[in-house]
Amino acid sequence: MSQTRFIHGFHAIIAKLRHQPDAILEIFINADRHDARARDLMRHAELHAVKVVPVDAKRLAGMAGGDTRHQGVVAKVSGESRHVTLDDVLDTLEEPAFLLVLDGIQDPHNLGACLRVADAVGAHAVIAPKDRAVGLTQTAIKVASGAAESVPYITVTNLARTLRELREREIWVVGADADAKDDLYAVQWPVATAWVLGAEGDGMRRLTRENCNQLVTIPMLGSVQSLNVSVATGVCLYEARRRRGN
Repeated sequence: MSQTRFIHGFHAIIAKLRHQPDAILEIFINADRHDARARDLMRHAELHAVKVVPVDAKRLAGMAGGDTRHQGVVAKVSGESRHVTLDDVLDTLEEPAFLLVLDGIQDPHNLGACLRVADAVGAHAVIAPKDRAVGLTQTAIKVASGAAESVPYITVTNLARTLRELREREIWVVGADADAKDDLYAVQWPVATAWVLGAEGDGMRRLTRENCNQLVTIPMLGSVQSLNVSVATGVCLYEARRRRGN
């Protein structure tokens, strides 16, 4: 018997229904949800003949591994299919894109922590290069505490080219750089954004930096010169989320 796993959250499940409906075995939804998002999910599930089971909040929490941010919906999916492309994500968005791009993160603990931040702020996907990066290891998945399942993790062969493609889609690419002149809190940016954070120590690579629309720096008011990449990710993404509103 093939392995199964659970994913949760409306965006992740609807994206899966649109692009890999055969991978979804069953959907479980809070029996008390009758709002527009729940009805939209039900329509997608009916279109692809996927069974939707109303359950109580306690059962959902158990399937989501105790993660309270499941939004009242969990899907059981085949463990054999995990691949999601960037186009899969962008083509299903019904709001301005909110993406995290990680350039060459080597530490699986940092990657897992960044995924947790991305999930917490409602980012639509995390993008990373296939090479010169740690990848989604079991350690990263464990540290992510469920976020590796709820946030699409997309690897690309050429990060600079991907950034150019994002810009062609009118997604503003903002890089966090310690040497940038613009203060994170003092400048403006469009709503549709992709936030780029570089590797521990070295920061973004030259081509990555050159393909950003804008570079910003996090003000450092104490004696230390830089922040851990997952902390910097949290600072940037939460400021971006604050400006986006709920």
